[in-house]
Amino acid sequence: MLKALVALVAFIAAVFHPLAWARESVPPAVLRAMNRVGIPAKNLSIYVRDAATNEDILEVNADQPRSPASVIKVLTTYVALDTLGPGYTWKTRAYVDGRMSNGVLDGDLFVVGGGDPYITAEQWWRFVNSLRERGLGKITGDFVIDNAYFAPAAGNRGDFDDQPFRSYNVLPDALMVNFQTSRFTLIAKEQQARPMILVNPLPAGLQIQNQVRLIGGKCYTSGVTFASPDPIDNPNLIVVGGVLPAACGSYSISRAIMTAPDYAYGTFRTLWTQSGGVLEGGMRVETLPSEAKLFHEHESAPLAEVIRLVNKYSNNVMARHLMLTLGVEKYGPPATVQSGRNAIRLWLSEHGITMPGLVLDNGSGLSRAERVTARGLGEMLDQAWHSPFMPEFAASLPLSATDGTLRNRFKSPGMQGRIRLKTGHLDNVSALAGFVNAASGKTYVVVIMVNHPGAQTGSGEAVHAELIRWVFGQ
Repeated sequence: MLKALVALVAFIAAVFHPLAWARESVPPAVLRAMNRVGIPAKNLSIYVRDAATNEDILEVNADQPRSPASVIKVLTTYVALDTLGPGYTWKTRAYVDGRMSNGVLDGDLFVVGGGDPYITAEQWWRFVNSLRERGLGKITGDFVIDNAYFAPAAGNRGDFDDQPFRSYNVLPDALMVNFQTSRFTLIAKEQQARPMILVNPLPAGLQIQNQVRLIGGKCYTSGVTFASPDPIDNPNLIVVGGVLPAACGSYSISRAIMTAPDYAYGTFRTLWTQSGGVLEGGMRVETLPSEAKLFHEHESAPLAEVIRLVNKYSNNVMARHLMLTLGVEKYGPPATVQSGRNAIRLWLSEHGITMPGLVLDNGSGLSRAERVTARGLGEMLDQAWHSPFMPEFAASLPLSATDGTLRNRFKSPGMQGRIRLKTGHLDNVSALAGFVNAASGKTYVVVIMVNHPGAQTGSGEAVHAELIRWVFGQ
């Protein structure tokens, strides 16, 4: 009786010890890494499943909602792939509202955005040339943008981290050109107080005030600043300031500028003029009139290619476009963030995946509110692995020691090319989710999310490395 009582007390103490489950489940090497960098078990979640047998191999706080950072993109991209199909494309259409004769449009050219997440400068140039090849040379009216397919994005570009000129903060728009981003090249010239500034692509209407001072000393580039003194009334004015050592010679940096309509119009006008076209009017934003006639339709890259760019390079605005597209396809235009969230929640429900405490924000991970569980993401990844679209989805993930955000990670012998994981980093967040093809030939679904002060500075990756090494050895 006494022995039974002692055993019961020991059992209760073990069960209710805060690290008991972690000590029993976490592989020793992983636990040592956690102790070394000071991350307690309560601040991470792990879920590992055998993709062939559906056996849960390792669970640590698997049902605890965590901030996933960019790892949420695996949910957004796979739901889009499964719902829309790998061949889904977006359409950007040009309409003429007026009389066409001998290459002259006596009226307005309307461009209707369809939410294409990947209209690069090259694609925009192709759009312009397609109009020229169809015989359009002169537009006497305006360039008119209809971007009503997406509801206006709430907030401002700088809301997340007060960095409005960074491309990762660009807000979605149904006519998004080149991520609203241009490359600024500063060229130091001898005997000049200020560098020359070149912009590519250069939108018509962009005003640059060059206030950069050239100084002596060794090269460093962190002294160059960008500002928009009047973002409401004059968003086309950019002040480039700060200092740049002349020793830097030529320095290039990409920055998001202007509003989406101003940037689309400005780059169109520049390219249109370069192609020999004439545009006599200006720019307006309004809804397409019913009497306008379709003139040209530009088709995007297929979804299978788009999700590859989203996941391998963690493109935020493209992921946000995907979530809005899910919303508009399910519930009709205009797409809203809420309709996108509803579409993803509906998909999870229809596929029997539960995530207690799930909080969906914008689908990109650029959010401090988003919350998911490791088990929920793992179950979704398991369904993706058994899907007919598995090859397209798996190919979209960064590949160990090869490309994307895993280009310089998991370089140990035998690991190269056998690990496909989406990465995620925010302040105090470090995460991974995807597939590991182990040395044994087995494939495992793996999710790890660390939510701990400073996790993004390397301590989280130290724990990741030991977990992936352990899974690879299974």
